[in-house]
Amino acid sequence: MGRYKVQVIRDKCIGAASCVAVASKAFKLDDQQKAVVLPTVGEESDDNLLLAAQSCPTAAIIVTDTQTGEQVWPK
Repeated sequence: MGRYKVQVIRDKCIGAASCVAVASKAFKLDDQQKAVVLPTVGEESDDNLLLAAQSCPTAAIIVTDTQTGEQVWPK
């Protein structure tokens, strides 16, 4: 497990797919055109996970530091 845990707030997701473009091993759009976290999320670097979350226009991706439990994004 990496340093960051990511979670998608589906109600906020608009299907922009910027997260998929940045971190395709971590995210995909489902049949409802909403982002979901993939089982291969651990193959993405922590930097890419944070960039993917920051690229989301609605801040629908929460990034938590697994070591401290602190929410890293959005602040």
